[in-house]
Amino acid sequence: MSETRWLSEDEQNVWREFSAATGMLMAHIEGQLQHESGMPHTYYGVLVALSEAPGRRLRMSELADARKASRSRLSHAVARLEANGWVRRESCGSDKRGAWAILTDRGFAALEAAAPGHVETVRESLFDPLTPEQVKTLGEISRAIRSNLSPRCEAARAAMEAAEAE
Repeated sequence: MSETRWLSEDEQNVWREFSAATGMLMAHIEGQLQHESGMPHTYYGVLVALSEAPGRRLRMSELADARKASRSRLSHAVARLEANGWVRRESCGSDKRGAWAILTDRGFAALEAAAPGHVETVRESLFDPLTPEQVKTLGEISRAIRSNLSPRCEAARAAMEAAEAE
């Protein structure tokens, strides 16, 4: 067993600040979307992904990949969006097991109504307190963290989906 690489005092302070800041940021964004638009951030992300796709449609597997979500979690979210009339599913003609998620006009209208408040909340909470240099650095840091974690997250998601399929 390898020896634990404990955090230095500076690293521990940065970790705690980062953890608190990201938790507060996401809670603030979640609260704004719920309060003003009646939707959780997860649903907003699904609507955005579909709105940016050709024909406002994605295969469920592609949508899960785009949202970095398990297929079962995504399926639950899409079921709720269907109940709201914001998304509909269609069978994939070329693959009997596949399905398309399609953003409806009503869903697009809900996204258009939610977007201004969401963008303003992101701007005032994340970007306004930072200098342009800090924004650039934050982007670089975020890419480095994401690049490091992506392979492990993909492997964990694949294992979880395999276990769900059993």
